[in-house]
Parts: sequence; C-alpha cells; structure tokens
Amino acid sequence: MGITSGIVLFAVVWFMVLFVVLPLQLTTQGEAGEVVPGTHKSAPTDPQLKRKVKMTTLWAIPIWAIIATIILTGVIEVRDFDWMHQMSPASDAN
Repeated sequence: MGITSGIVLFAVVWFMVLFVVLPLQLTTQGEAGEVVPGTHKSAPTDPQLKRKVKMTTLWAIPIWAIIATIILTGVIEVRDFDWMHQMSPASDAN
C-alpha cells in the first residue's frame, strides 16, 4: 500500500466513522421545543461539530491502523474475495 492509497483509505474510514458519530447525542429542534421558522423539526439545535470531528478522528485512527496492518501484512488479500474465479471451471486448468 502506497502513501496515496493509505490517505484514501483513511479518508474513507474517517467519513464512515463520521456518519456513525453524527447522530449520537443529537437534540432536535422538535425535541427542544424551539423550532426556528423555515427549518424542519428534525434539524439539530446544537450539532456540536467540533466535538464530533474530534471524536471521529480519535476513532478513525485506530480503525485505519488495524485495516492498514491487515492489508500490509497480507492476512487478507484481494484473492480471498475472488470467489467467482475460484468457482469457474477454467480456473482448474491453470
């Protein structure tokens, strides 16, 4: 895995963790009873984005490290997911 693929992997992991973290401890305007005119009741009152970005980064780094280690050590390879190739009769001739 090169530097670019490592950065792309981190970005993918980071955004996946962000989408898990965003709804945590969310208070909507409808729950708070303070709906701003022109917005939905499901809009957050205080999204706490700085806190959630920090929490996302703290969770994404170890998850990325685990995935990168698995890729770099070769514990799981692309060939392990190539089930179509393994089932074809042509693969027996090779």
